[in-house]
Amino acid sequence: MNNTAMVRLFAVRKAIAYYLTQPVVRLLVRTSITPDAITWFGFLLTVGAAALIITGHLFAAGFVVLLAGFFDILDGALARYTNQTTGFGAVLDSTLDRLSEAVLLLGILVLYAREPSIAPILLVGFALLGSLLVSYIRARAEALGLECQVGLFTRAERVIVLALGLLLNQIDNALIIALAIIVVFSFITAGQRLVYVWRQTKTK
Repeated sequence: MNNTAMVRLFAVRKAIAYYLTQPVVRLLVRTSITPDAITWFGFLLTVGAAALIITGHLFAAGFVVLLAGFFDILDGALARYTNQTTGFGAVLDSTLDRLSEAVLLLGILVLYAREPSIAPILLVGFALLGSLLVSYIRARAEALGLECQVGLFTRAERVIVLALGLLLNQIDNALIIALAIIVVFSFITAGQRLVYVWRQTKTK
């Protein structure tokens, strides 16, 4: 995927997020709810989803993961709409995003730790590594003043695929397949971001 296609994909994601969040944002601006409060609420929802996973309520966990994912894009949308964007808010959001993914995957790890096979446990480990790697490359690039919001499989896609795996878990190996998709495409995305950053550094 070339640079133009990746930038176009980012624009599509941004447009979808805008149309999903704007009706709710217009309601929230009439309240005293802050973007940081929404960030924390989304994280608490994720913790609840992890608890549901550990206790074997995977279908319910899938719905909660989707809801938490919506709150994850809602906080930033509200901050921009009300001009409440702050450096700390961005760091808090990014930190809780990483914790959220880790909590969910650790919940799945506990679920699979009860089984004799080690393969699902390794898959969860690689999924966590790939997810963190994708986010780290963006954070490191932006710390150097480089733009790096591109990639085929960002956090939004990971959340959706994981939620589908949980919702469809009654189908054999649906969650395993979802984890495998996350692993493969996370490492592909990490490669895309590295190449994208490398091309930017060549022009500086």
